[in-house]
Amino acid sequence: MTSTRPAALFCLVLCLAAGTGRAADYSFDPAEFEKKRFTWGGYLEARGEHFDLNGDGALAILNQYREPRAELNRFTGAVQLDGRFQQGIASLNWLVKSWAAQDEAAWGDDLDLYTGYATIKASPRFTLDLGKKTFKWGKGYAWNPVAFIDRPKNPDDPEEALEGYIGAGADLVRSMAGPLRTLTLTGVALPVWQGVNEDFGAADNLNLGAKLYLLFLDTDIDFLVYTGNSRSTRFGLDFSRNLAPNFEIHGELAHTPSQQQTYLDETGAPTAREISDTSALIGLRYLTEREVTAIVEYYHNGDGYSEEELARFYRAVADGYDLYLAGGGDTLLARAANISQSGYGRPQVGRNYLYTRLTAKEPWDILYFTPAVTAIVQLDDGSFSLTPELVYTGFTNFELRARFTWLHGGAETEYGEKLNGSRAELRLRWFF
Repeated sequence: MTSTRPAALFCLVLCLAAGTGRAADYSFDPAEFEKKRFTWGGYLEARGEHFDLNGDGALAILNQYREPRAELNRFTGAVQLDGRFQQGIASLNWLVKSWAAQDEAAWGDDLDLYTGYATIKASPRFTLDLGKKTFKWGKGYAWNPVAFIDRPKNPDDPEEALEGYIGAGADLVRSMAGPLRTLTLTGVALPVWQGVNEDFGAADNLNLGAKLYLLFLDTDIDFLVYTGNSRSTRFGLDFSRNLAPNFEIHGELAHTPSQQQTYLDETGAPTAREISDTSALIGLRYLTEREVTAIVEYYHNGDGYSEEELARFYRAVADGYDLYLAGGGDTLLARAANISQSGYGRPQVGRNYLYTRLTAKEPWDILYFTPAVTAIVQLDDGSFSLTPELVYTGFTNFELRARFTWLHGGAETEYGEKLNGSRAELRLRWFF
């Protein structure tokens, strides 16, 4: 990674200085409740992690076959700054994140503008956005199959900020009386040129997206479409509805008529094929009388690999490693690494998943404690990850989170072949 230590350290010092200058005492001032032209905030973070590496797993072999490790310890410092400046009908919005990490293997750091865009609200019915933005299409919590112009979430931390793409968007809004109360049409133009959105897809293209939102019979409904030459054309539908004040259901459906995929055929050779896939998500959120929140989602990944296709990849890595240990070189491992980059190494590479998260707010009247547990199950092979965590917020503007993730699965299963067998994390954030 390109070193950005000076920039990262500069942001860190800037935030510390700004936070030190804030008043420590609370006083009531009606002016503080008026809408401000300039608002800003963010956090400083210190995080320690311990990884027990899965030495027999395919992804661990590909990442460290030259220097095998049984464990890894990493310390990360990060700062996130977000803000908004409004003048009349125009506003500027931004979110910047910088981090630096050190472990036994390497040092890494980065400084990124996650979002930075201007909004012009010409009228209550028309809004224009220009710049780098996350559009947040979809209703799912852990996954969003219809997020055609956003980066995918991390299901292990789905509420973390995502880096956006550079483009232009416009919203047309109309409110009505009757069963259809609101109608909003959103259009997005997203270019892919040299130095602009290069990781979105094929270069030298202008891509278009559109979303039609309806609030119909107290149900949020979106119809979505993406077209362009950087990625395959795709269509989507999502909805969300509160069946009761404490019970919400949501769903998403995405269809891609045609796209290219690389897979390993019966002989173990990488082969290109054209597929038509449909991905779907259905979920619910329920709050009990004891303030336990349950989120449950089923996700079907239409362009995922079957159990047998995944097993072929894992066997290819094992065969390559056996050849390497026998002195035959790493040619097969290098080929497997390329195949991993083409699709087999991405998160949630299979077809069917169940996500469950339970969060309890201050159980048994223990103030400031919020325990939670998250499980992600690969339904095709039965492997899973289980993450209990505990969050403490008893100190003003501070949040302490401790969590442990355990991955379980046999040979040639998705979670049994991951890089880590387990991961322990302690994270401290100071919000300002």
